[in-house]
Amino acid sequence: MSQLKHQLKQQPRNPLPETRETPSRFRNTIGKYIIKRNSNCVSCGKCAQICLFGVHIMPDNHASPFRPVEHKCIGFDCKNTDHYCIEHCPEDALVMKKNPLLDTMGDYRWTPDMLLGHFAMAETGKPPHVDLEYNLGNSGGGFDKMRFIKPDPDFAIEIRDEEIDTSIDLNKTGDGRPLKTISMPCYGGGMSYGSTALSVIVGRARAAKKLNSLTCTGEGGYPPQFLPYKEHVITQVATGLFGVREETIQNCPIMEFKYAQGAKPGLGGHLLGEKVTQAVAEMRETVVGSSLFSPFPFHSVYSVEDHKKHVDWMKEINHNVLCSIKVSTPTDVDMVAIGAYYAGAHIIHIDGSYGGTGAAPDIAKKNIAMPIEYAIPKVHRFLEAEGARDKITLIASGGIRNGLDVAKAIALGADGCVIGTADLVAVECVRCGNCESGRGCARGIATTDPELGYMIDEDYVEQRLVNMYMAWRKQWCDILRSFGLKSIRELRGRSDLLVHLDYLDEQERKKYQPAPGYKMVL
Repeated sequence: MSQLKHQLKQQPRNPLPETRETPSRFRNTIGKYIIKRNSNCVSCGKCAQICLFGVHIMPDNHASPFRPVEHKCIGFDCKNTDHYCIEHCPEDALVMKKNPLLDTMGDYRWTPDMLLGHFAMAETGKPPHVDLEYNLGNSGGGFDKMRFIKPDPDFAIEIRDEEIDTSIDLNKTGDGRPLKTISMPCYGGGMSYGSTALSVIVGRARAAKKLNSLTCTGEGGYPPQFLPYKEHVITQVATGLFGVREETIQNCPIMEFKYAQGAKPGLGGHLLGEKVTQAVAEMRETVVGSSLFSPFPFHSVYSVEDHKKHVDWMKEINHNVLCSIKVSTPTDVDMVAIGAYYAGAHIIHIDGSYGGTGAAPDIAKKNIAMPIEYAIPKVHRFLEAEGARDKITLIASGGIRNGLDVAKAIALGADGCVIGTADLVAVECVRCGNCESGRGCARGIATTDPELGYMIDEDYVEQRLVNMYMAWRKQWCDILRSFGLKSIRELRGRSDLLVHLDYLDEQERKKYQPAPGYKMVL
């Protein structure tokens, strides 16, 4: 085992990708505030001169100012500065108010502020400068009730972001198969060809390559557009076996058997017929317009011994592939995890409730699987007790929305996380919940319709995701620095650095009330 650790340490660290401002693809962006310019405006340009955030822009020909870029406006906080455009306008031509559209967006977990915060990070690669609470939702539980403790300043270290290690290892078994290290403590979850636009899933693969991370095919086959990025694409084998071929298995560095999903445990997948276009039908080897169902469970697997046959089959087809096992979080998920380890898996991927997109049924994801914040420490401690914790990688998913949730999951005992919905929010998903419909996605993300698919391109998806994850990395670096840690691996299992508001008295709870900005959580 010591030789394995030495090999892992010797692997070169990949350079960090560059962030690049990638504005919204929509002409009228969504901001927290609305600014209206009335007919009193004489195009003097005063607003553009004094605004520090690029809200007001004058064209070069000195014609009328462009429409205000509202999502960059910091709102009424600007009153306390010398560049408040409303009061400095000599013609009283500007009016500002809070955007009423926010009342129609999001839900208790993905609040409007969290959506706008992710839009901003994906655009700039930095934390938003607007007053947004993008780390916490209003669910009343889970990660929203969890905080990192106030750090002791004496433990903080001065170290540059570039010197902090946020990588994780995916093969700890010492079985002679390739060592796989990714530069981020999270990677992209399965989104299938058919559920999501081709440009979106290929853009995710491109971002994964740039970030030295991974993405997953989901249960929809392996489009040839993935081939240039195949070292960063996980092939998923689920119960429907759609698009699973021998060459697909040989292409991938990691294969994931999906036995269950936290958003719909005990239920198979369901792709409505209106999403099964000619291209999707060819990929999945089925009939155009026919709804597709994935059975539950694998009818060849009813025991750990059966599961081991699956793992052995995969390893025989590809002698270099690593094996990931995706399961939901029943009460005996710890026993499932140790069974996966003894069957020869490299990664146990536990998927809690509250995951899934708008295509996942609420009745399942809100009432069946165990919330991931309970499952992580349960599995982590059981693997420790069995002496297997440092021989398998524990990956968590299911309702992990942002960089802070990732850090909390790792502190609870996970090695890293899988991200799904946040990737879609980065490319401006507004969480309308119409993902299952062929033409229901107004933003061209969760669609196979060729007309809607033109709304989004791979370059845009790639850079927006790179930007968002690099903004998250800044958060992780701040957290690690404040606790005197130099690596995200040192955070694993440090539940002593977390508090839960329900276990604090009223006076203590006040210390952890949210404030604007990502540093408030420390």
